[in-house]
Amino acid sequence: MKGSAGTAGPFVFFGLQVDKISQSRIGFSMIVEVESNENCETSFFARFKEAGPARSVTQVRLYDRNPAGEWYWVTGWSDNRQGPVCPAYAQLVEDSGAGLAHLVYGGLYGLRFKPLDFDEPWSLTSSHQWGEAYLSLASDRDLRYDE
Repeated sequence: MKGSAGTAGPFVFFGLQVDKISQSRIGFSMIVEVESNENCETSFFARFKEAGPARSVTQVRLYDRNPAGEWYWVTGWSDNRQGPVCPAYAQLVEDSGAGLAHLVYGGLYGLRFKPLDFDEPWSLTSSHQWGEAYLSLASDRDLRYDE
């Protein structure tokens, strides 16, 4: 999948899942693929059943350092060396282990996070930023959308 500048865009594929016997529509599937890279060493490839539309997201609340949660900026990360920043999206999906979950995904190289109080450009060299392949959240109250 190529973007307008000839670079690879986010690798999220959508397909219709069809029952071969009745040819009836039973739901949509999406595939998220993230390659191992400098932003996140972990690769990821999974299929989810859509339960809602994808929406652009700019902030997420994480509970890793503080049980009350802390808000962070989030962006997608692509394989475009000149401009790796791309949109991040959240989408309600069916997750076999958790029932319904809010899947947060970005570009081919995953997601990148930074604290809200750090006013610095997105960079792989910043010690205040880190990358992940994807994020799965139980509630949309931990998301701030770009709308």
